[in-house]
Amino acid sequence: MFLGIDCGTQGTKALLLDAASGRVLGQGSASHALISGANGRREQDTEQWISAFTAATAAALAEAGVDGRTVLGIGVSGQQHGLVTLDAEGQVLRPAKLWCDTESAAENQRLLEWLGGEQGSLQRLGVVIAPGYTVSKLLWMKEQHPRLFARIAHILLPHDYVNYWLTGRCTSEHGDASGTGYFNVRTRQWDHALLRHIDPSGRLERALPDLIEPYQPIGRIRSDLAARLGLNPQAIVASGGGDNMMGAIGTGNIRPGAITMSLGTSGTLYAFAEEPHISPQPSVATFCSSSGGWLPLICTMNMTNANGAIRELLQLDLYQFNALVAQAPIGAEGVTVLPFLNGERVPALPQATASLHGLTADNMTRANLCRAVVEGVTFGLRYGLDLLRESGIRSERIQLIGGGAKNPLWRQIVADMMATPVVCTSHSEAAALGGAIQAAWCHARQIQPQASLVEICERCVSVDEATAVEPDANAVQAYEQAYRRYRNLVIASYGQRTPPDLTTVAP
Repeated sequence: MFLGIDCGTQGTKALLLDAASGRVLGQGSASHALISGANGRREQDTEQWISAFTAATAAALAEAGVDGRTVLGIGVSGQQHGLVTLDAEGQVLRPAKLWCDTESAAENQRLLEWLGGEQGSLQRLGVVIAPGYTVSKLLWMKEQHPRLFARIAHILLPHDYVNYWLTGRCTSEHGDASGTGYFNVRTRQWDHALLRHIDPSGRLERALPDLIEPYQPIGRIRSDLAARLGLNPQAIVASGGGDNMMGAIGTGNIRPGAITMSLGTSGTLYAFAEEPHISPQPSVATFCSSSGGWLPLICTMNMTNANGAIRELLQLDLYQFNALVAQAPIGAEGVTVLPFLNGERVPALPQATASLHGLTADNMTRANLCRAVVEGVTFGLRYGLDLLRESGIRSERIQLIGGGAKNPLWRQIVADMMATPVVCTSHSEAAALGGAIQAAWCHARQIQPQASLVEICERCVSVDEATAVEPDANAVQAYEQAYRRYRNLVIASYGQRTPPDLTTVAP
């Protein structure tokens, strides 16, 4: 048995996998609270992650009804781009700044200009650094908290920190490291010179974790922690990875031809590639995967937060909200929401605010508002799909994961808007499942160095054909009109460049 952990924005999820049969035996979860503030501040206390890990793991073991001392390995997935800083004694210096934090947008812009703009960043790193990436958070901390900055001894990402808690070692792997902004995705190495630009003393370079391969174990769980959690003291801790990389493994997206879409706190869309074919589109991040390849990816920053804001405004529970979405027609009778409550990454609008367009005395209904916000957040993913298709990514089917994937109406909206069939995987908690699968792979490699991740995924990953939906031709045509309206509003409101007209490109 293997334990998969997903430490996300809203909470931590734990999943217990029998890798021999491919069955998920038990699951558990515990929530996190967000620290929000002016200028896009989004942070969390790392102690919450530890408490949630403990509670979620206990719940998963209890549901499975098994002895945790039989667990052979642990794989941790974490929200990307976050910054956790430790002092020389291993104490956390301040709350972790998260992926959705845009407080360092100005610092990001200065760093981007130093790199030579978008093209300079692409040429040097293989990605364009964006607000929310870890690198600008370091510069922000240096300028806003210089005394704490001077005490930095270790720089970690969220999943790296959980692994540090488990093992006492500071490590990172290529997938999650890809989203730091100081990592070259082509060479899979840290960019030391970029960190020296931020701090010439070399402090940041010395604080970097050791890079390890995705199949390598960090070590064994600390014996005192194993006793506290009721786990096997010989259990290995795998490298883990970012939530998108673990989600790719958890959906079997480890070979060319698959596209995974996540409807979670953020919206993400990614596909596997065997080579680092860097897209000229700055919004496409050609991250490394946590399976040995690359993972071209786009990420939107507003998803459940925008839907939740409309629900709260109209005082609706989830059932009432979904019923109203279903009542409104495609295009919400001309009502369009640009849902950029927390700025946006795709399209690249870090300082944007949300806006509502097209209201008239006739169409200003609760149903249209609900429909418009769901369509608005999904249009951002359509924008990203156009970018991926422009870079050569093809897929006959989209695998859907995340909380939103459980909604049949939203699945149909995705299929119609993307003009592509959609199906959910059997386990929607793909990142936690991916962590468990990676731990099983890591364990197998200790016994058989050529052990195949593909074989483990074939055993443990499946799709739920009962959730499959096909695009409706009439709906596809209607959404093309609504999508063009969305793109024109983005241009008119923010002057944002949109991708070429790709409506004739085959899925």
